[in-house]
Amino acid sequence: MSALLLVGGRVIDPSTGFDQVADVLVREGRIEAVAPQLVATAAAAGAERLEVSGLVVCPGLIDLHVHLREPGQAAKETIQTGAECAARGGFTTIVCMPNTLPRIDSAGTVALIHEKARSAKVRVEVTGTLTKGIEGQELAPIGSLSKAGVVALTDDGHCIQNNELMRRASEYALMFGLPIMDHCQDYGLVTDGVMHEGYWSTVLGLRGWPSAGEEMIVARNILLAEKTGTPIHCQHLSAEGSVRLIREARRRGIPISGEACPHHFTLTDACVAGSEEFWRHDGLELASRFFEGVSLPSWPSYDTNFKMNPPLRSGADREAILAGLADGTLTIIGSDHAPHTESEKEVEFDQAPFGITGLEVELALSLMQLYHTGRLSLSALLALFTVNPARLLRFSDGRGTLAPGALGDITVFDPHAVWIRLREETASKSRNDPFHGWRLRGKARYTIVGGSVVWRG
Repeated sequence: MSALLLVGGRVIDPSTGFDQVADVLVREGRIEAVAPQLVATAAAAGAERLEVSGLVVCPGLIDLHVHLREPGQAAKETIQTGAECAARGGFTTIVCMPNTLPRIDSAGTVALIHEKARSAKVRVEVTGTLTKGIEGQELAPIGSLSKAGVVALTDDGHCIQNNELMRRASEYALMFGLPIMDHCQDYGLVTDGVMHEGYWSTVLGLRGWPSAGEEMIVARNILLAEKTGTPIHCQHLSAEGSVRLIREARRRGIPISGEACPHHFTLTDACVAGSEEFWRHDGLELASRFFEGVSLPSWPSYDTNFKMNPPLRSGADREAILAGLADGTLTIIGSDHAPHTESEKEVEFDQAPFGITGLEVELALSLMQLYHTGRLSLSALLALFTVNPARLLRFSDGRGTLAPGALGDITVFDPHAVWIRLREETASKSRNDPFHGWRLRGKARYTIVGGSVVWRG
């Protein structure tokens, strides 16, 4: 039908501060009205009704950090399967990273992805590389990528080490009105590390990855953002020092921002030593709050599903990320959804690729660690998924809001729904999920894109 009426939900729109029980009317793919008792008005006549009493209704969630692997790595994920994961997780827009094969460093590859995304369940936006082949040696054709419709520039998975080249990339990005999203990793400090450098890397005999390897590039990006005026967004931050640097820079008005991932603010490096060590050392609060009366999830030591880039860090780093989200230093949550095949992950820890899936559990983990613990209100939490990423990416079509005229992208979820995450129930082609067997709280019930329901859970 051309019109959809959501009836009786708690409507939260962080972009306007709206938070009350109301109805939402979508017509011809756009928000027409948000108000109490719309069901009685003539405007709602003929609309399909969706009863959402007791549920939260908010602008469609946006994840600006997703690896869809297509083209070139379809055994891990495709645009279609990644979009299905997003819909199940409550996301109506996802932004794909450019480390595909070929890299997204030409207008032709951007056009290919746009074409494949036409039939996806959710909206798929594309980023372009900063450098050709994400090799960090020569600038990509930023003007052509901008004209082709990329929404940001990033070499995610890699990091430009040449500071002069990064400065020029920042200046070109500013010319074309594109934000930069940077994977912060100093190769000279990180070298061949595979997990956080600390107590557990020493105990387990694994090569350490110091947090300074991230903090060094964050500091560099702050200096360049101040110098050039280009908005630089630091992706998947994991270290306490990174949060401290960004907090101080934002107080001075520098156009720098930071992103957190649920695995970094839920898990720690103790997970690599096995479930027993994690629950004993860093998981006590989680266990008492969310697993009372049920068995705790278990996994062996050296489980490669706990290997990601940047790595899981200490309990102090995890608390710093949570504090950064709570006080507004970190303004966006992204999944860094990074699928890998089972054969790739079923090797020694040193040899396994970095990365985990995350789109389907992202909302629940964020609710558990930020809302159900009282660190953030629902409105403040939802801003991290809606208006904040929409502003960073400069969407002009109303994504991130429920204001009249905006795109009819809506997420409806139950913040209290309890469910067990099972790896085999994913829509992804991959199974590299560290949260298998976890008892989660919070679940998407309806995902609506352009007024059409694309997921019912």
